[in-house]
Amino acid sequence: MPPAIRIRREILDWLSAEALRSTLEECCGLLAGVGGVITAAFPGRNALASPVAFEIAPENLFAIFRSIRAGGLEHLGIYHSHPKGPETPSPTDVDRADYPDVAYFILSPRADEQARIRAFSIGDGRVAKLEIERV
Repeated sequence: MPPAIRIRREILDWLSAEALRSTLEECCGLLAGVGGVITAAFPGRNALASPVAFEIAPENLFAIFRSIRAGGLEHLGIYHSHPKGPETPSPTDVDRADYPDVAYFILSPRADEQARIRAFSIGDGRVAKLEIERV
């Protein structure tokens, strides 16, 4: 994976708002696009309903993947929030990173500022921070 991930500004704005709306449990979903640029967000339902963990409900996950394929898009990322913690991958996030070729976005709501968003490449237990290029 390259050291940067490209994403449309409006998707970043939407992710920031999503983090601010989801302060009681982790929000989650998939990101997709074309030509290596994230152009769409697909919110998922957190089957765990937890403030410290997420799992996209399987039927919801399959429906999202169908929508991505139907739209002619490619799966480029996964997002979730850390309502109570920093926007860095937890050990659980690293253990459950089953898609090594996509970017993992972690959102953190901040009461004193706009929500913070960071992106990472996670694979084989290794984590690398990705630069976020707004396009």
